[in-house]
Amino acid sequence: MILVTGATGFVGRALIQRLAADTSIGVVAAVRRQPLDFPSSVASVQTGDLLPTTDWNQALQGVQEVIHCAARVHVMNDKSADPLEEFRRVNVLGTANLARQAAAAGVRRFVFLSSIKVNGESTEGGRPFTADDPPAPLDPYGVSKHEAEQVLRQIGSDSGMEIVIIRPPLVYGPGVKANFKSIMRWLNRGLPLPLAAVTANRRSLVAVDTLVDLVMTCLNHSSAANQTFLVSDGEDLSTAELLKRMAAALGRPARLVHVPPALLRIGAAIVNRPGIYQRLCGSLQLDIAKTRSVLGWSPSVSVEEGLRRTAEEFRQ
Repeated sequence: MILVTGATGFVGRALIQRLAADTSIGVVAAVRRQPLDFPSSVASVQTGDLLPTTDWNQALQGVQEVIHCAARVHVMNDKSADPLEEFRRVNVLGTANLARQAAAAGVRRFVFLSSIKVNGESTEGGRPFTADDPPAPLDPYGVSKHEAEQVLRQIGSDSGMEIVIIRPPLVYGPGVKANFKSIMRWLNRGLPLPLAAVTANRRSLVAVDTLVDLVMTCLNHSSAANQTFLVSDGEDLSTAELLKRMAAALGRPARLVHVPPALLRIGAAIVNRPGIYQRLCGSLQLDIAKTRSVLGWSPSVSVEEGLRRTAEEFRQ
């Protein structure tokens, strides 16, 4: 039996669909409130929010593996009085509470969906992040994910429960929301974007189906125990190239305007949004060589196929 937390989220839903397709796997979906459309073979347990006091006893009955996707996610313009403390309450203390109860219930393996933000916000000089780089989180979300990883490793060491950590970059695919969906909407409407000159940067992304495939591999692969893995599509793109491929998947022309990145940086500074410049013009590359070699795994979906599936759902 496998327990999936965050089962109504973007990645959680994709995992539930994949697990439910394998009739040999019993699946329990942990949800804050009752779901509407899980497959009939999936049992759901209403656990409430991910908190230090959450009782996981019912959800963990008969469970051998946990896939932990639930989290307080990174948000723009966080209005919390103390964002780091709020992230810690959910992502660190809430995760630790679940892991301790899972270990006590006899769970064999705990797969944790972390974030590449544990490594940092950007890469320089064509030197991608690796799974074994020293962590260097900069924002409250990244700090909380790093601290959660540390707590999980300690709980695993104390209890013998196997811990597997996966750090994805931006995840896209059918049903994606937030900034990725906004960009697809702009491209679909034919709106001009001032990003034709952003060709020197490189960014790693991962299709949700590829991420799910790696999680499935990590559930039972003997070499995955107590390891940390990075995941991506295996092809890094400049912002301009990504926009062109997104537009092609939508069947639209990419209307990109040539504005020098230096002017984009100045514009972002004027409106006090330097993070926007970094996300659009900076590099964030992941080296997945360890994931490939240790697990004998490779990305299951190409960038073109991932964008095609995303665009198909978007048009519908």
